[in-house]
Amino acid sequence: MSYSANTMSAIKIKRVYESVAKDEYRILVDRLWPRGVTKEQAAIDLWLKEIAPSPELRKWFNHDPEKFNEFRNRYVEELEKNPATATVLSLLTKHNTVTLVYAAKNVDINHAVVLKAFMESM
Repeated sequence: MSYSANTMSAIKIKRVYESVAKDEYRILVDRLWPRGVTKEQAAIDLWLKEIAPSPELRKWFNHDPEKFNEFRNRYVEELEKNPATATVLSLLTKHNTVTLVYAAKNVDINHAVVLKAFMESM
């Protein structure tokens, strides 16, 4: 499935603990609900657990920076076969800004970074 860049919205990534912008459609892309955050605080429009890395991959990676390149490759392989990517692509055509929300502490080395790059390459 391919979408032209001019029909797609801006994709942002943001920790769930950051403030909510007015015009963003927020997709929680974690398989587990973030600790210490209520549904009201998270202001999530869609919780798309299925787009998160598999439990096996998540546990293997364990947020180890030395494993990030291999994690990225394995996660992209999962995304290429994941029907939930079509859901995200569809939402990108319906909203001006789609924000992929995650809970990981490291803002540079996490699955949302990989997911954003993957979606932008579609």
